[in-house]
Amino acid sequence: MRALKFALIIGVAAMTLPAGPAMAAEACACDAQDNTAKSAADRQFETIYTAEYEWRTGQMAPDEDSGSDAGAGLPDVGPEKQAEKLARWTDTIKALDALDKDALSPENKVNYAVYRQQVESLLAAQQYREYEKPMTADTSFWGDIGYWTRGDFNTAADYENYIAMMKQIPRYFDQQIVNMRAGLKRGFTPPRITLQGRDSEIAAVVDAPSAEESPLYAPFAKMSDAVPAAKQDELRAQARAAIKQAVVPAYSRLLTFMRDDYLPHARTSLAAYDLPDGKAYYRSKIREFVTRDMSADEIHQIGLDEVAKIKARMQNVMQEVGFEGTLPEFNTFLRTDPQFYVTKPQDLLDRAAWIAKMFDGKASQYFGHLPRSRFAIKPVPASIAPYYTGGRGGPGIYLVNTYDLPSRPLYSLPALTLHESAPGHAFQMPLAAENTKLPAFRRDTYLSAYGEGWAVYSEKLGEEMGIYQTPYELYGMLSYQMWRAARLVVDTGIHAKGWTRKQAQQYLLENTALSEHEVTTEVDRYIAWPGQALSYYMGELAIVQERARAEKALGEKFNIRAFHDAVLELGSVPLPVITQRVDQLIADGGVGPYPDEE
Repeated sequence: MRALKFALIIGVAAMTLPAGPAMAAEACACDAQDNTAKSAADRQFETIYTAEYEWRTGQMAPDEDSGSDAGAGLPDVGPEKQAEKLARWTDTIKALDALDKDALSPENKVNYAVYRQQVESLLAAQQYREYEKPMTADTSFWGDIGYWTRGDFNTAADYENYIAMMKQIPRYFDQQIVNMRAGLKRGFTPPRITLQGRDSEIAAVVDAPSAEESPLYAPFAKMSDAVPAAKQDELRAQARAAIKQAVVPAYSRLLTFMRDDYLPHARTSLAAYDLPDGKAYYRSKIREFVTRDMSADEIHQIGLDEVAKIKARMQNVMQEVGFEGTLPEFNTFLRTDPQFYVTKPQDLLDRAAWIAKMFDGKASQYFGHLPRSRFAIKPVPASIAPYYTGGRGGPGIYLVNTYDLPSRPLYSLPALTLHESAPGHAFQMPLAAENTKLPAFRRDTYLSAYGEGWAVYSEKLGEEMGIYQTPYELYGMLSYQMWRAARLVVDTGIHAKGWTRKQAQQYLLENTALSEHEVTTEVDRYIAWPGQALSYYMGELAIVQERARAEKALGEKFNIRAFHDAVLELGSVPLPVITQRVDQLIADGGVGPYPDEE
């Protein structure tokens, strides 16, 4: 997924919030008692978060979830800057502790809960020195540089900023290497198995026959007509020089480091428990990505229970289509029968576009308030496609992976499209960004439990909307639901229960219709990114449970559009905030935030 100009992807720790309507009543009582003190507390809080968030946005590196604003340059990730971050977030927590929280307005009580947990999550990551492991199984700081090549280049200044950014790559890479050496020394690395082949991404830049054929030269291949021809020639010459003099040497040093030092000496164990202070570290990642303080055992059992429920539905579909055999045999049939696959990349893109338009035809029945933003459908770049997931989306973009077409089944494409485009990431994230009633730290920040939970809920909603046209497509959705439920079992199994890589792969192969290629890349992703996989199904469960509660409480007054609008107006929040918002929806008699649009 991606965000607009800037998005910070974090999870947040568990939180305690007042119950929904009670919170508003309590706040009203505070208003009556001491308006002056409350106003002062609000001003103090807003000063804290405005200053910190403005500072925070300047510390972040480019990635798939941030914009491609090359004018921002590459951040400082050296030791002094890391110490500054630790001190800043420590001081911010102290300042929040000193606030009179009871005197905050109702809106700022919610803002406080969201903001505090953002900062607590950032502080925890800094305390565990996660900057010493700047990569997962399918993302990396060097790969993220490529996202700038797909940014908006309209003026000469855009190209000049990009060239200036390329000149910063040597400093940036050298700092990252120093951090990685420190992580290597203390055994804080991704497991070696998840790093296989990752050096090829770096080598693609080093081994490019010429500067013009470098992946980083892409913005200059066809430049904006708004830039005069003479200026284009000048900028192209500067870009070639930057690639030769700065980019290639920096990538060469990184390639040598990766091949000679990092890859051979990365840790061989898989579990987060095996990292320094591993049990506490994994518990912190659960808090971050689930936004609730839960144990690995609790989540593992939820996963087992949900897998059993979904498996029963999958077997019903298998029987409906008349397949005689076991569920694993049916999954093998789906993985191997040519009827479920295309042979041309454009055919996959075309099918995804058709599904997206199917949603457009039904959107007004399920959503009162729609985003202004639209999205393009594009293939995942070839340089990262072998290690990338089947698709990702966000404001302005839905990336479809056309690499290895025999691993991209059509029966899963409707669920994937609903998740990554609309009403999933390319729908929810623009709505947050366009909601100017929210402070920037809620508009622009992405919480996995909320965002991924909403996207998985969007897949489930597709059945109700009539998006799945065949039993096989319904099975594809169920397989995706199973995939996310199985993640609860696999992630906790790997990081807390000693599961092997093969054991995790086999569990997914037996319980889902994912291709073997997808199973391999997904398991490696879970191994390299502890806890993140938990956010999807735990987030969906929360939304499904809150919808059921609203339906029961409101009866005939329940309005699906009002419910969706209420959840989506929140921005990106921890799961307990959704409960609080549904409390308010029920108290309001089912009237949502945009009654004129319902």
